[in-house]
Amino acid sequence: MNWDQQLLLFLVSLVANAFSALAGGGAGLIQLPALIFLGLPFSVALATHKVASVALGAGATLRHWRERTLDYRFSLFILASGLPGVVLGASIILAVPDRSAEIALGLLTVSLGLYSYLQPDLGTTERLQHRNPRGYLIGAAVLMVIGVLNGSLTSGTGLFVTLWLVYWFGLDYKRAVAHTLILVGLFWNASGAMTLGILGEIRWDWLPALLLGSLLGGYIGAHYAIVKGNRLIKRTFEIVTLLVGVKLILG
Repeated sequence: MNWDQQLLLFLVSLVANAFSALAGGGAGLIQLPALIFLGLPFSVALATHKVASVALGAGATLRHWRERTLDYRFSLFILASGLPGVVLGASIILAVPDRSAEIALGLLTVSLGLYSYLQPDLGTTERLQHRNPRGYLIGAAVLMVIGVLNGSLTSGTGLFVTLWLVYWFGLDYKRAVAHTLILVGLFWNASGAMTLGILGEIRWDWLPALLLGSLLGGYIGAHYAIVKGNRLIKRTFEIVTLLVGVKLILG
């Protein structure tokens, strides 16, 4: 790639990941189509995007770590629930084109944004709930399904995790986004990237600009999420979910 293309990749990655870090997901809405537009086949673009998205988690971790917003036992629960699904989803996506699933996921993603919008107080304050065996079992089952989607589809699944943590477990948006960015962005995406790297192909020469943009964008977005609080995160979440959903529906 020439320097102009590297600069374009950096700027696209910076903007996409800043919004993703603020909303709790959705970086692929901008970043993945940009990679395809610049000439990568879908499978190569997906694997390359997954690797770059790990830097989003790293950048967000650098900022959120100072705030001590993570519940470590709960974090282990999220990892254990979602990682098997991520590996499974990444293992099947290269062999199974599934346009109908993308449309269904897009409709569901739009509904998430609309639901959050119609619930003005959702996620604005923390009300911990379902911290019992039945609640954890249902929570783990849904997280594993989201993990499959995370490994197999391109964007929006971090938004699912964010809203699920808010709706089912009662986290506020700030804490939910922190858990999503660190656990999904760093660990789930790393697992998906490794699986896709083994089974597919990664364009390593495209990664320096993508990684730098993801790292800085993740840090910037996480910073504004911490400084501005739940109301801004909630509104950004709703906007990004609608955009991601429409993108998945239209293809």
